[in-house]
Amino acid sequence: MASQVSAVDDILAEYHGLEQQMADPELHNDPAAARKVGKRYSELQPIINVHRELTAAQDDLEAAKEMAHEDHEFQAEAERLAAEVVELEEKLADLLAPRDPHDSEDIVMEIKAGAGGEEAALFAGDLLRMYQKFADKHGFSIEVLDSAESDLGGVKDITLSIRSRQPSRDGAWSQFKFEGGVHRVQRVPVTESQGRIQTSAAGVLVYPEPDEIEDVEIDEKDLRIDVYRSSGKGGQGVNTTDSAVRITHLPTGLVVTCQKERSQIQNKARAMQVLAARLQALKEEEIEAEAAQGRAAQIRTMDRSERIRTYNWPENRISDHRIGFKSNNLDSVLDGELDDLFTALRAAERSARLEAEG
Repeated sequence: MASQVSAVDDILAEYHGLEQQMADPELHNDPAAARKVGKRYSELQPIINVHRELTAAQDDLEAAKEMAHEDHEFQAEAERLAAEVVELEEKLADLLAPRDPHDSEDIVMEIKAGAGGEEAALFAGDLLRMYQKFADKHGFSIEVLDSAESDLGGVKDITLSIRSRQPSRDGAWSQFKFEGGVHRVQRVPVTESQGRIQTSAAGVLVYPEPDEIEDVEIDEKDLRIDVYRSSGKGGQGVNTTDSAVRITHLPTGLVVTCQKERSQIQNKARAMQVLAARLQALKEEEIEAEAAQGRAAQIRTMDRSERIRTYNWPENRISDHRIGFKSNNLDSVLDGELDDLFTALRAAERSARLEAEG
């Protein structure tokens, strides 16, 4: 309890400091700094709100106890307030529990069709629509940075930026971080004339895109930058200039492309942001691997045996193999109803973090 009080005192001090900064007109002359302060302010707001409710409930409880000595009718009110105080204390403890430091951040997501040809590309398209529907329901915006479609309208490869519409301690990373890995599908492909169930896969890669990429130095000599003409659905030109940009980071072999913007300069700047985010994620994974702690490494291969989740169409079942989660509502999940699954994954992550903290 003493450590919780100390943590709350620290947060209150930081919160009041942020309020003072936000009241200073000078801050708003620097949009990046103002955004950073505003984001942190929003992250702390839920803790401050619960702390205020708890303080008020504790004061009311003390008053009710005093009055109950003189009038027994206040005893029921004191008991109700005592239960409310316990509930708020647990809620505050949950808000103060160890968290993933990236939870408030935006993300970049890549979806790639794996083994299975056209059917794998169609499944990758299903995953894309699932994430789009979830994002729409939960206040996230999706921006397509680069994409390649299959002949039947599936997704061969797509890169997305997913961002919170409003600053929050529960940003895109807090939700979508569980999606990194190989997703396997079992169903009768539209390309299958015999009606046989087949298995194919798609890979998802997720990494944070923080406002500021720390400790990532990118040497221009380590980059190969190619420009080419942007292409749209069916190979149609989005525009008639060589505005699309492909950046290859030679030391790591990472390749980032962006063709969303109409300007080559804008596409290069956006691609550099994505490259910096990927390099930051790589660096963090190396540190975590050395420490043998932290997030499990995301599966980078398309090997169907290295799967995190299976989507079984004939049985309308989804299975997450990391936590043993199974549910027979695949149709709802594909319609963006991922809340139960994500809640279970968050609970498992929280338990692991608390265990790691000792």
